[in-house]
Amino acid sequence: MAATCEKTDTGLICRVDNGDLAGYVVIDSAVRGHSCGGLRIAPNVSEDEIRLLARSSTLKFGFLGLPQGGAKAGVCGDPDAPRTERLDRLVEFARAISDVLRDGSYLPFADMGTTNADMRHMLDAAGVRVPRRALQEYDSGYYTACSVFGGIVSAVAFADFQLAGSTIAIEGFGKVGGALAGLLAEAGAKVVAVSTSRGALHNPNGLDVDRLTEAAREVGSRVVEEYADADRIECSALLELPVDILCPCARLHSVDEGNARRVGARVICSGANNPLTPGAEAALIGRGILCLPDFVTNCGGALGGTMAFASIKHDDIRDFIKNCMALAILNLLAEADRTGRPIRSLAEEAALSRFERVKLTAENPSLRGRLMNVGLSLYRNGFLPGRLVGRMALGYFYGLPVFSGTD
Repeated sequence: MAATCEKTDTGLICRVDNGDLAGYVVIDSAVRGHSCGGLRIAPNVSEDEIRLLARSSTLKFGFLGLPQGGAKAGVCGDPDAPRTERLDRLVEFARAISDVLRDGSYLPFADMGTTNADMRHMLDAAGVRVPRRALQEYDSGYYTACSVFGGIVSAVAFADFQLAGSTIAIEGFGKVGGALAGLLAEAGAKVVAVSTSRGALHNPNGLDVDRLTEAAREVGSRVVEEYADADRIECSALLELPVDILCPCARLHSVDEGNARRVGARVICSGANNPLTPGAEAALIGRGILCLPDFVTNCGGALGGTMAFASIKHDDIRDFIKNCMALAILNLLAEADRTGRPIRSLAEEAALSRFERVKLTAENPSLRGRLMNVGLSLYRNGFLPGRLVGRMALGYFYGLPVFSGTD
């Protein structure tokens, strides 16, 4: 079985469908012929969803100024199935798309329902060599939560209210939503509602985040059935609660034109990709609700993964993302306020402009750039020590235009 691939204006779409297995790879952009992005397993993966996610990858890398092309892949399946069953599906999918894996057009990493260990197994089985330092495990969900937290800090400062004591509803108590709840509780915010695929919990006096987190470790998505000190509500009702901040951290388009008028939050800061339809976002902004662009607030996973690859210490990554993303988003809010332009429009313009500059530089490297590429190749394959690279790399990230203001 082989994928059916179609060239587009910017990249490539590969479709796999043999009756038992369906999946997609969408390459939205490339730098030096390469792109990367998460590979997810979910029951109802669609081509439209993967297209949107691939575009979000380009926007994230562009906003951050990282020299990566954006892509995404998805396989239809049960993310809660036994690992052997999931691996079988991933290996079958990898063999079908082996051409784009072997030539480096698409470099997958973990996403919803998968791990980097799964990616290594999948690639090995498909005959694709994995460099020694590639696909190491790191806490992508936590780093995504750190950038969402930075967005919240910026939003409350811009909207002139306090994070401590504010009420938060989190759609999706998974790797991102669970980590975000912990960060918010540490900051004194009141998490009043969370949800999983099995329903939602609401307590206007606040949920015990430590108890929720511990229960989630033991029973996963059934945490909403096990936690006693809260009311059970529908997942859709969580989106409509009268809270200060709503954090969608689940699947795309949970807020659409149908329920946007009932959303009760003052601020929406997302950990999910594309949780608002364009029409819903326009309606929410029209009602005076502050909606931060999702590809900005949730780019911490991409940023943290790149920093972890560079052997930067976990605590340094955490502090960098929380603090630097908060400042970058506050600057974006200030520019939107000053110019009267929509914040998403400004962020997309900045992301695409940076992406084109980074792509041009990467594809036409100076002598210094060529030497860095040699060093990167040596490091990727384990020939340079991580401690040395980690000490030098932090300065590189502080120097990115989004954080240094050198656009």
